[in-house]
Amino acid sequence: MRKLIQVFLTILVLSLAAGVASAQSFRVQCPTNTITHPANLTNVNVEPAYTGPTTLKLLNGYPNSAYPAGASDGFLYPTANVNGAIKCQQISGGDGYSTMADGTQTFMFSFGPLSGLADIANGLPGTQFPAGFNTLFPGTMVPGDPATTDGALSSLINPNFPSVNLASFTYNGAVGLAPDLDAIAAGTCAFPCLDGHVDSRQIMDVGVMNGNIPAPLMAFDEDDEFFLTLTNVGMIMRPDLFEQHTVHFHGYPNASSFYDGVPDASVAINIGGSFTYYYLAPDAGTYFWHCHITPPEHLQMGMVGQLYVRPRQNRVPSTMSIYQALKAQETDLRTACISAIDILCSNPLPATGDNNTPGGFTGGVATKKYAYNDGDGVSAYDVEYPLQIHGFDPNFHFVGMTFNPENFATMKDKFFLLNGRSYPDTINPNPMVTQTSDGRNHFSQPLPSVINITAGQKALIRLSDLSVSEYATLASLGVRMHVVGYNAKLLRDQAGNNLDYYTNSVTIGGGESLDFILDTSDAGCGTPGCAAAQYTSGSVFFLYTPQLDHLSNGEENFGGLMTEIHIN
Repeated sequence: MRKLIQVFLTILVLSLAAGVASAQSFRVQCPTNTITHPANLTNVNVEPAYTGPTTLKLLNGYPNSAYPAGASDGFLYPTANVNGAIKCQQISGGDGYSTMADGTQTFMFSFGPLSGLADIANGLPGTQFPAGFNTLFPGTMVPGDPATTDGALSSLINPNFPSVNLASFTYNGAVGLAPDLDAIAAGTCAFPCLDGHVDSRQIMDVGVMNGNIPAPLMAFDEDDEFFLTLTNVGMIMRPDLFEQHTVHFHGYPNASSFYDGVPDASVAINIGGSFTYYYLAPDAGTYFWHCHITPPEHLQMGMVGQLYVRPRQNRVPSTMSIYQALKAQETDLRTACISAIDILCSNPLPATGDNNTPGGFTGGVATKKYAYNDGDGVSAYDVEYPLQIHGFDPNFHFVGMTFNPENFATMKDKFFLLNGRSYPDTINPNPMVTQTSDGRNHFSQPLPSVINITAGQKALIRLSDLSVSEYATLASLGVRMHVVGYNAKLLRDQAGNNLDYYTNSVTIGGGESLDFILDTSDAGCGTPGCAAAQYTSGSVFFLYTPQLDHLSNGEENFGGLMTEIHIN
């Protein structure tokens, strides 16, 4: 009788598992109209100039006629001057391989791109406007077609740096996006009739074994609504693991814990399922993101990515000073920064400000961008480069692939990475590829780290560290570091005094971010006239770690935390 009960329970469990698996589905979301960004008031596919806060009002009988005459649902709705846009991105959670500077192929748990493929393969954020995201691929995707692999649309161009020619691939839409054929057949919707349906076969063809290190880059602007879909495609090299995955924006002030990615207070995504996270961009700054399922394991294995939020100040029109723009933000209830009553003010007004001169503009054309809403241009820059520090313990990754118990107590990084690569791969401008167990070459390391600056310009370095076990130091000799932000906060006290500083090295630990500017103007060199003498076209400087054990990857003369600064 006991054996009969055991058999019955086994059948029941298997049946429930099969039922759950069959209930899972892949979906994406990228709306073209929301309450915050109504399409009748704004173009959700462009970033509007920032001239003042969005006008919000209590509306009667809105958004439908279900409310009695004169009644309101109690919510504030935009009625004019709508700021921001809608942005979308799709990623996969699974596994993959990457190549270290000494040639070692390393197994990873990892996130991969399922939208913005062409942009990501070219080292850009994969975040898209709805017009780009909601675009059908011209044909049917098969393994090898997208820019994430080396299929028919790509070919090797440099045997010394494994890479591919991406000129023939420009698709940035959502992988697998498909028309709702039933609705079209019923006559209730016209082609393309996109409502979030996706072709699961294409999702699996592209997403399996397609992990990236770092994970796909994300970037959007203050006032944006961001819809991020995570699809769990499973781990082909570890079929015994039924790993859930989440997305946690580290240090990011989410309005709701439901979208925070911490499974205890949020949700976790099972294999064969999708979930769309929703964010309303708050304060500008450099953040990062990672999986929050058993974080020490999944972070060490590679489930880490970069994220930054651009400030409103970038969208200030040429007729308005950046100081005036910052004062205008004081009336925006979401990000009002009144230092007299708010001790956690993220962007206090500068102690002194120019109310009249448009800052950063020449002849009505914007000449600078900004890392933060500073009001005085202290965070102004010309070009920006995200750099993510990470480390791999090869033994931990090996046992993670071979069904052996992982020893967390002895975890120690030996491969040290900038944007998933070690020197000299860090200066390869092309995406690196790694041949994996499916017989194909995948773009597992798309982001280079070489920094190109025109003499006299400023380069913003958005530095983050997601190493589990090591602190890291980066030094720059010849081009000083102007540190302006720390942990997504402008370095300024509540009285409006700037706390920025110049240095030649910075030290950062896991879970921290830092914003510094490499300045090739006179101020950056510290000696009048040195820009003309030192920062000449063709000059090369090094951004590197003075920690000698972080300049090697388990062997001498290979890799580590180092890249080059090229003066053009």
